[in-house]
Amino acid sequence: MDKKQQLITVATQLFVERGFENTPVSLICDTAKVSKGLVFHHFKSKDGLLRAIFEETTKKVADISSIDNINEDPYQQLRNIINSLFVQLEIDKTLFQLNLHLILQPKTRRLLNDLIGQRSSYILNHVKHIYGLIDPENATIRSYMFIAELDGIALNYLTIFEDYPLQEIQQQLIAKYTK
Repeated sequence: MDKKQQLITVATQLFVERGFENTPVSLICDTAKVSKGLVFHHFKSKDGLLRAIFEETTKKVADISSIDNINEDPYQQLRNIINSLFVQLEIDKTLFQLNLHLILQPKTRRLLNDLIGQRSSYILNHVKHIYGLIDPENATIRSYMFIAELDGIALNYLTIFEDYPLQEIQQQLIAKYTK
């Protein structure tokens, strides 16, 4: 792992454990065993590091919702989104927990507002495209409902329940949203 990625990984973990505002750059540097100069070289500021972390999460979210094959059946595209989300939730639980905290905290939300808006628009437009193939008249509302259900599941898995039945919920969603 290169030093830049190491800083992102360490900062992500510390931001989850301590919160963004309660994590000084010096602690990130000590934990990653790098100099402060390296942090400022790669990210310019602690805010820049936070934005880089959020951008990394956005890339993962974009990967989840990307169309591998635009010629695929729209129900298969929904199945792919569901399956990808559940895999990423398990693989990158810490990163998604941080993402949730960042969106909900007023200071970090203001700092990331443009990136949050870009990500939200991307996801909504992608899902609307799929639902436009299934139910053009109700594509927008069905897209919002689909996204809200996935967000609710992620919220419960990431913050509330210890023994969350993720695989069973995944199978139920696939049955619900696909033929």
